[in-house]
Amino acid sequence: MTSSLDRARALVAAARTSYPTDSDARARLAVCAARLDEPLRVALAGSIKAGKSTLLNAFVGQDIAPTDATECTRVVTWYRNGATPTVTAHYDGGRTVPVTVQRPAGRLTFDLGDLTADRVDRIDVDWPAGALTHTTIVDTPGTSSLSRDVSARTLDMLTPEDGVSGADAVVYLMRSLSASDVQFLGRIGAHVGGESGPLGVVGVVSRADEVGAGRADAMLSAQEVASRFASELESTGLCQAVVPVAGLLALGARTLRQSEFAVFEALAAVPDAELQVAMLSVDRFGRDDAALPVDGALRRQLADRFGLFGIRSAVTLIRLGVNDSPSLAAELVKRSGLDELRQVIDVQFGQRAEQLKAHSALVALERVLEAHPTPQSPDLLAEARRLLADVHGFAELRMLGRLRSGDTGLPTGELAELHRLLGGFGIGATQRLGLPDDATPDLLNAAALAAVRAWRARADHPLLDPFTVLACRTAARSAEGVLAELGES
Repeated sequence: MTSSLDRARALVAAARTSYPTDSDARARLAVCAARLDEPLRVALAGSIKAGKSTLLNAFVGQDIAPTDATECTRVVTWYRNGATPTVTAHYDGGRTVPVTVQRPAGRLTFDLGDLTADRVDRIDVDWPAGALTHTTIVDTPGTSSLSRDVSARTLDMLTPEDGVSGADAVVYLMRSLSASDVQFLGRIGAHVGGESGPLGVVGVVSRADEVGAGRADAMLSAQEVASRFASELESTGLCQAVVPVAGLLALGARTLRQSEFAVFEALAAVPDAELQVAMLSVDRFGRDDAALPVDGALRRQLADRFGLFGIRSAVTLIRLGVNDSPSLAAELVKRSGLDELRQVIDVQFGQRAEQLKAHSALVALERVLEAHPTPQSPDLLAEARRLLADVHGFAELRMLGRLRSGDTGLPTGELAELHRLLGGFGIGATQRLGLPDDATPDLLNAAALAAVRAWRARADHPLLDPFTVLACRTAARSAEGVLAELGES
């Protein structure tokens, strides 16, 4: 079966031949074609101080993005996989200059020298990191910056007035849910998803440990906030999921040092009542005269790296029996919410990377053909729109988003089956059908055929509302797709 990426690639190639002399159209189509061969582009967006750079570092598992408010954090920065660490600034509309990486007081920063942010178009960071092999991450300036120029950089990259979004998918970080967040998410959805609505937008309640003021139950409070945000956002269909993440804890856990584990062990030996008094605030915890078996400077460093929630979590885990740094790191990552976010991103973005890239290319192609009409444009445009409409993976993504806000009236078990069949837990045949990985081909075929019949029958029920009928038909089509793939394997 020809993939959505191959179909988009062939159509872009055909369009390029229809512009033998139009240099502008050829240049735009060349960019479109090159983008199909690039890794998936995922942008981190959100208000200022939402924790985008910290989350990026946690994803990668290395300190590669500056987190302090410097000139470089006011610029759109692209992070790609590279053989050696290299940072380049593009400025003044076409010039480039190498950027020095510095670590003053242990904090990474990019030294732009005499360049100011208003002159820099973007920063490219090539870094050897496994997490960047199949994904390019774009860190954007805060959308609610007091400087309109800074916010405009993010808008121009994600929602350009006369072009296609620079991202295939977006992770949107927020600490609250304001009208400006909803408005901006709507703009993102229109550009990333085109007129048919958003395809790849996931919301994150960032700095989630601060929602509960660093208490031991902070993530439970953050989960409630995320659920509320999800209900409000999903009623508008603006994103597929909302996940709470304590980015600082996630980064600290992924870069946990043996010396820090030893400090946590020492703190775990302090009587709980005494430790709780010392941890009433960050300032109190870091005081040099605190009666704790750890130097004040080390405690301040620990609070800076993990936050009070992270310290409380680490101490609790050690008291419960975690006795080595790798085990502690894994448990802290789990408690940070990063594992859940990774899973959501893998299902929504990673496993559908070809579909998302194809969609971006087809939307870009559509705009080129409209802006530069030729005698071949009507046929090419019709084919591009047919592919945009016919790729079932797009319909699945949109339906998964709508299911979070739309009441289908289906029983709980059938609703869970619907989510699974649409690829909500993975797009492999066994994942869609809820079967073990070692299921035989005969069992897979039988289960897929049964799913086709069951969901067709549900769609034909005379008492179902139109939305539920559409959901059932989409599920039946997904089951048919599984059957088709099994027949070709």
